[in-house]
Amino acid sequence: MSIHPLGGAHAPRTEPMRVLEEIKRLALETLGGLPGGLYEPVEDALKRSVQGDDGHDAPQLLYQNQAALWVLRQHHATHVMRYRQQVARGFDDFRVLRIRNRGDLPLGLIDESQIDFHLAGQGLAEAIEHSHSRALETMAGRLQAVAAVLGLPPTVNPIGPTRLATAFVETFNDEQVPAPLRVLLFAQYQRALDAELGELYAKVNELLANSGYGAAERAPTGAMPIRPPAPRADFDGVGQADSAGSRYEREERREQGTYAPPASGAPGAAPTSAELSELRSMLHAWRDGRLNNDAADAGAGQPPTPSRRQLRVEEVVSVASLLQGEPSDVFARALADSGRLASAIRDQLNDGSRRLGLNPEQISFSVEEEDAIDLVALLFDSVFSSHHLQDRARRLYARLVLPFIKVALTDQAMFVQSAHPARRLLDAITEACAGNRAETPQERELLDRAAAASQRVVAEYNEDLAIFETAHAELDALLQQQRRRIELQAERAAKATFGRERLNHAREQADAVLTRRIAAPPLSRAVSDFLGTSWRHHLVQTLLREGEDSESFAAAVALGDALVEADRIAADGRGRDLAQRLLALEPTIVACLGSSGLDPSSADHALAVLVKGLVYPNAPRDLHDPPAAHVDDDAAERERWLVGGMDPLRFDPSVFERMRALQPGEWLQLTDIQGETVDAKIAWISPLSARRLLVNRRGLRVLVASAEELASLATAGRLQVGCEPTAFEQAMRHMREELDRGVTRH
Repeated sequence: MSIHPLGGAHAPRTEPMRVLEEIKRLALETLGGLPGGLYEPVEDALKRSVQGDDGHDAPQLLYQNQAALWVLRQHHATHVMRYRQQVARGFDDFRVLRIRNRGDLPLGLIDESQIDFHLAGQGLAEAIEHSHSRALETMAGRLQAVAAVLGLPPTVNPIGPTRLATAFVETFNDEQVPAPLRVLLFAQYQRALDAELGELYAKVNELLANSGYGAAERAPTGAMPIRPPAPRADFDGVGQADSAGSRYEREERREQGTYAPPASGAPGAAPTSAELSELRSMLHAWRDGRLNNDAADAGAGQPPTPSRRQLRVEEVVSVASLLQGEPSDVFARALADSGRLASAIRDQLNDGSRRLGLNPEQISFSVEEEDAIDLVALLFDSVFSSHHLQDRARRLYARLVLPFIKVALTDQAMFVQSAHPARRLLDAITEACAGNRAETPQERELLDRAAAASQRVVAEYNEDLAIFETAHAELDALLQQQRRRIELQAERAAKATFGRERLNHAREQADAVLTRRIAAPPLSRAVSDFLGTSWRHHLVQTLLREGEDSESFAAAVALGDALVEADRIAADGRGRDLAQRLLALEPTIVACLGSSGLDPSSADHALAVLVKGLVYPNAPRDLHDPPAAHVDDDAAERERWLVGGMDPLRFDPSVFERMRALQPGEWLQLTDIQGETVDAKIAWISPLSARRLLVNRRGLRVLVASAEELASLATAGRLQVGCEPTAFEQAMRHMREELDRGVTRH
């Protein structure tokens, strides 16, 4: 598809690199000095913030923050220079100039003391995105046209919110900034950006359009760059991709707003939704099938059931309220055995009716009440079949059964409206509990907070949905931290995987070089041992540090060739030539031994062993086998997911193309060879092997696989593209599948 500038379909295109350089110049002229202008307004704001504090430690806090600000002022020139470098680096990333040097990316973990700084940067990026969304959307399409002309995949806007947040975070990354001062720094930087970005973005959009890169189409939704694990997609310092849960929550709130209850407000009022009507029709067919089977199992000739009075919704709600605060062990036991919860709910409601003076043999539930019971039972069963929930979580959910029965009776919008307060609380509790083994203080705190949320609902819910909103807000505040930890966990998994791939790739390259030297001519044992140990290790280290195209690697290869030649000289008995050759090689050999971690004394000893092996012309010389293949570090992981070992993979070409098109941030459902299903997100695509790193909802590594391997899983029916972003939606899908299967069986 050709992309023409808006307002000028036939305007000639300027060479894209010239356009990028002009944008870079504009950006640096407009934004390059921002860090230097922050300190005075920050100091004024700092004084105002402390003046209103009557606490006895206010002067001490002011002194500490002023001292930290004074230190920042002393580093003013460094900050401006570093910030300008970071802004310029965004353009290098756009042009993929740094891809070949990605080996210099730090593979370590982010220091815990810096996490809040990075998280503040994420919030800053989101605020800029919100304030300038229209201009950024236009710019995204036009920059996509520039990338297309350069033959590049979609890349990050070099002056977008992500990049500008990254630049600021990296500028102060090495500084010790107290929390109050950090807040003021980011606030002032945001104000400074807001004052400049409107005009800058307008100029850049005009420049792109006038240069022939006006884009009439929007950039494809979800398009993300394929890149090594540098950090985040939100901004380089923290992690590449938004977690699916947090992104979904932002989009849902933006598109749907807050929950609006049924207008009637009357008990039992249900939304006139086609989706809910369809769900209830499926439920009725499923329940009728079960009743028919039960009647057939009971045999013919049974007396008809006498007519019973149907309970009103208000009566069932009263019974549920009576039982709500009582121990929920019966529901916990029912959740341990799928399919028993609905019967347990009916038994408990009948028992509660008896305690209120209603004879269970003379009353029955209405169709709406039966629907509410079955829907809640199927919902909770589906949650437990979809997530890894521990025994403690089962008791937590059991407490929520009766409150959710009351919600289902009075507001069935819960089943079709994603912003419903009860629904959002269940999502939050499941997010806190799924896969949580309480192994860390953070995990234990999450479980405690989730338990407190459920207990609060039990204690205070009386048909006012506000309690669900309050409980959700309290739990979600902690979940925000959990989501950030998950993002960091996924980044660490990506960095570890990238580091391992780089090491394996370097070993394979070094082994290829080594094989060509030891295969011919015949070599003495001393030379072959040296080449296969110290020299091979030196090759690997040089490849990792300098790269294949570096002068250092060429020199390392030349050392191996020189030793092979020295061995040939020794075999010919040319002692004088051998001595001269070894003297010339001595500094290079010592450096090679040093890269293996040998101290000078050990290096001298190893050199002596090598020389001793060369001084005898008649020493036996042989051809040598290539080094053994590297052991697959991922063998156990692959055995869990891939069947057939080294057998050829089988897949449909169209499925392969679909797998190859998957981008970071997309979710899949995987089923291992034991039949266990897990949700997995593509967190990263390797620039070396194009393999995909898949992590679970906790950010932990699940599988690293090629597009071909994913295609074979999909062909075998053990991979589904896409999964519901929330626990409630996933449970609803499982519920529908269960109803479909039930109707088919009956």
